[in-house]
Amino acid sequence: MPMEKGLDGSQSKLSGPNPRMTLPLALVTLISAFGSSFQYGYNVSVINSPAPYMQDFYNRTYIDRHGVPMDASFQTLLWSLTVSMYPLGGFFGSLMVGPLVNNCGRKGTLLINNLFSIVAAVLMGTSEVAKTFEVIIVSRVIMGIYAGLASNVVPMFLGEMSPRNLRGAIGIVPQLFITLGILIAQILGLTSILGHVKGWPLLLGLTGIPSALQLLTLPFFPESPRYLLIQKGNEDEARQALQRLRGWDDVDDEIEEMRQEDKSEKEEGHLSVFTLCTFRGLRWQLISIVVMMMGQQLSGINAVFYYADRIFLSAGVETDHVQYVTVSIGAINVLMTLLAVFIVESLGRRILLLAGFGLCCGSCAVLTLALNLQNTVSWMSYLSIVCVIIYIIGHAIGASPIPFVMITEMFLQSSRPAAFMVGGSVHWLCNFTVGLVFLYMEAGLGAYSFLIFCGICLATMVYIFFIVPETKNKTFMEINRIMAKRNKVEIQTDVEQMMDLQTVPSVKADKSEVLGSDL
Repeated sequence: MPMEKGLDGSQSKLSGPNPRMTLPLALVTLISAFGSSFQYGYNVSVINSPAPYMQDFYNRTYIDRHGVPMDASFQTLLWSLTVSMYPLGGFFGSLMVGPLVNNCGRKGTLLINNLFSIVAAVLMGTSEVAKTFEVIIVSRVIMGIYAGLASNVVPMFLGEMSPRNLRGAIGIVPQLFITLGILIAQILGLTSILGHVKGWPLLLGLTGIPSALQLLTLPFFPESPRYLLIQKGNEDEARQALQRLRGWDDVDDEIEEMRQEDKSEKEEGHLSVFTLCTFRGLRWQLISIVVMMMGQQLSGINAVFYYADRIFLSAGVETDHVQYVTVSIGAINVLMTLLAVFIVESLGRRILLLAGFGLCCGSCAVLTLALNLQNTVSWMSYLSIVCVIIYIIGHAIGASPIPFVMITEMFLQSSRPAAFMVGGSVHWLCNFTVGLVFLYMEAGLGAYSFLIFCGICLATMVYIFFIVPETKNKTFMEINRIMAKRNKVEIQTDVEQMMDLQTVPSVKADKSEVLGSDL
């Protein structure tokens, strides 16, 4: 078996040959992402195109009940609830992550979660026949809970079963399927397909199909090996799961790594959110996740999509063709996220984060200028389109996919569920906040709103540059030791335990070398 340098410079066989992408690993990745992450993206975008027809249905239903048209302000309130209940449900779903994944497992939680999606799909698909708009609003909450769980559990599940040389690429696949879900919803929402008065109930109901497929296929794949060994204490099942995922029988190195992680965490048990927030040993990991999640959602992605239609109209795109341009922007989003899958293991997480937020920061600054001058300088409209495209590229390669990968990598088994609860809650609360306040920002500041987003992107980029380490091709324990120095704590593992991973046990590693630093 090929050797690699150990922590002290000696030869180590911890990783052996770089594991390849096996068929079982590829299938479980695709089934998990399509069956869960896809619906997250689909339901972000699905109500945009049929909005006028759905609002007309609200009004007609109200007239049938009361004999008078719905008041305009009440209709606005109902539609605002229809839109905003989705991210609010996502927040509630994030709060459920810890209890479910610790008690039901990662795979078990995904299977249970499918029931939320199927129930919501049936309710939304039959709402017009039942002549009730209330169930649409309730279903949006249910779909939000589903998305809140899916957006956190899928990256955790895939990150724990991936070999370290593929962890970043596989970790971005859920985000790829989120963007694919947005694109498919945009395509199906075209007026020539389902975005019309008769097609919108089917458009909403289709979201249950991927969940039904996952419910039928995921049980045939293994649970997270780390969950089986560290939390369930079942080494035999963990070994069998690893052997199936890796495609070979010799998985002793990864089993040993999990044992070391288990030993270092024995005294901690499962950390609650409160304990995580007060635990000095994970202080900078927690701050980093909060900063990256806030930067991801407060960087203006929703505002850019909101402005996109009017930017294209000002550039001379006909009203009937704007929806097709929007679909093309969705396609760019998918392609750039797909590119991130292939380059994350060569360039690293840190470079993609810095490049992504940097592109978003620069494009927001230039977009502010272009939007303010487009009425006086004709070619500024085209510059605005370029800024939108560059912004989408920046978000797709870094700001959108990498933070969830980092949650998986910066926390060990005992703290990972609580970390995803915190990160997911910040994600959805910021999403909800932007949706709630952006229209007021836009009314008060106009195009200058993008200067705020520019500042947020810049602040996030500076934080990442000085604080966030590179985690590419490192084990969870190695990343934990890197952050231990930042937190000014010692890892609860003695040198002899660490040397169990080395092929030359007589070599004594210096304490500073064991802790190490890639900062």
